[in-house]
Amino acid sequence: MGRISRRGFTVGAALTLAGLTAGDAVAAGRSTTGQKARSGREMRGMWLATVANRDWPSRSGLTADEQRAELLGHLDTAVRRRLNAVVFQARPTADALWPSPYEPWSEVLTGTQGKDPGWDPLGTAVTEAHRRGLELHAWFNPYRIANHTDPGRLVPTHPARLHPEWVVPYGGKLYYNPGLPEVRRFVQDAMIDAVRKYPVDAVHFDDYFYPYPVAGQTFDDDAAYATYGGGFPDRAAWRRDNIDRLVRETARRIKKVRPRTRFGISPFAVWRNKATDPEGSDTTAGVQTYDNLHADTRKWVRERWIDYVVPQVYWNIGFAAADYAKLLPWWSDVVRGTGVRLYIGEALYKAGDPAQPAAWQDPAELSRHLTYAKGFPEVRGHVFFSAKEVGQDKIGAMARVVADHYARAAPAAPSAPATPAEG
Repeated sequence: MGRISRRGFTVGAALTLAGLTAGDAVAAGRSTTGQKARSGREMRGMWLATVANRDWPSRSGLTADEQRAELLGHLDTAVRRRLNAVVFQARPTADALWPSPYEPWSEVLTGTQGKDPGWDPLGTAVTEAHRRGLELHAWFNPYRIANHTDPGRLVPTHPARLHPEWVVPYGGKLYYNPGLPEVRRFVQDAMIDAVRKYPVDAVHFDDYFYPYPVAGQTFDDDAAYATYGGGFPDRAAWRRDNIDRLVRETARRIKKVRPRTRFGISPFAVWRNKATDPEGSDTTAGVQTYDNLHADTRKWVRERWIDYVVPQVYWNIGFAAADYAKLLPWWSDVVRGTGVRLYIGEALYKAGDPAQPAAWQDPAELSRHLTYAKGFPEVRGHVFFSAKEVGQDKIGAMARVVADHYARAAPAAPSAPATPAEG
């Protein structure tokens, strides 16, 4: 999500992690939700992943001109596909794709962490996206430090080396410890720096909070729990509160710095299974964000801490363990009446992948998702993972979506968010 994606940097494919098994594709019935007219601008987005050079740059070490040309090519592809938003990964692994006073330049640019690439990718992405009528959502990963466990491979001035007490190795990777208040403040400072500098349309988090579980391993936060966890019934409740604080505080700081910039989160789509909680979804996923990632995604919507939510509903209609046609109405119910916009994360990367179930070999599967979603007025658009597949479109699934659902060019993005607030 040989594919490399956001989940490829935790425990491998999410489906393997969740213990999901393929089911036969079945026809999904239409929602009985009322067909009231929708208001506002439909989201037609794509993620542009930079971690491990997933989408961009195509490899590290390109010249600044080559990197810029590739980036503009992705933005032009978004326009050609009649999209209206790009979710640009600006902080993939506790590093930066802009000149940051907090963290080093990302190695995805030059191949060497901390080396100045000679230009400003995030600043360019914002300017050029807006020039094309596209929204630019700045995508940050709060806690992931590195896709290895050797601090010595980090640049000597890296905050993780200056503060080794902040760091937890787990599952072959390094993470900041979410249980430390100084970590929570630091990662917010690092991200808010970009919001202060650039008129981004939104701040975007993905599905990583506490890491996905790895069999036989323990996330060692004993010391932090002993210090800060005394007021909670158990460690899980304390961990959820840590992530709640991150989300709530980040939301407040964004609005203070740039009031018109939105805050959105794209979680793994299963909050809890119905068998675990009667209010959960009719799924049997092995991972539940509330229990395993300590991310109470439903609460963030109900408390209106976020402006939009993009559950990664990365399964086909009829998939036995996590059916698209069951998760979409569940999320529609969650957002109803909250004012939080619901966009659906779509697994374009699965289309034509021979390792995926038969449904994903059909170019029309994704188009059927959008057709089904039209029965739910709460669904205000879709975001496709990810930019490389939007361009390559190996079996024509994206072209089918465009032909069936995006017959007209997307309306131009609204004016850029206001300049930062003083103070």
